[in-house]
Amino acid sequence: MWTDEQRRKLIQAAQEARRWAYVPYSKYPVGAALLSASGKIYDGVNVENAAYPTGICAERVAVFKAVSEGEREFIAIAVVTDNGGSPCGSCRQVISEFGLETIVVIADARGQVVLETSISDLLPGAFRPEHLPR
Repeated sequence: MWTDEQRRKLIQAAQEARRWAYVPYSKYPVGAALLSASGKIYDGVNVENAAYPTGICAERVAVFKAVSEGEREFIAIAVVTDNGGSPCGSCRQVISEFGLETIVVIADARGQVVLETSISDLLPGAFRPEHLPR
């Protein structure tokens, strides 16, 4: 069950994580915080690189951290940017791998929620494991 207190904590964790973003090129820090079914929160930040395509988004950092520690089920992810920017397509696809009903909370730098939705709403027709041949 998703509560107001969980939402608040997740947004706060994403806000705090933002300060560690490495964004010397875009100057657009992103913080993400992912709530796993076990109750643990995993944070992430975007990390840019002079070879632009090799950077990574905050959302994927959070998911990969969680997965590397054995998590496979997620309740929600909060994403915080200056202006409430939405997760990119690659991040949407990665999140969908672990559940289409994962809640996505998008907030601005003040912590104001811009949008709360599900990954299935952000990525209709997601490519899923069941689409692969067995």
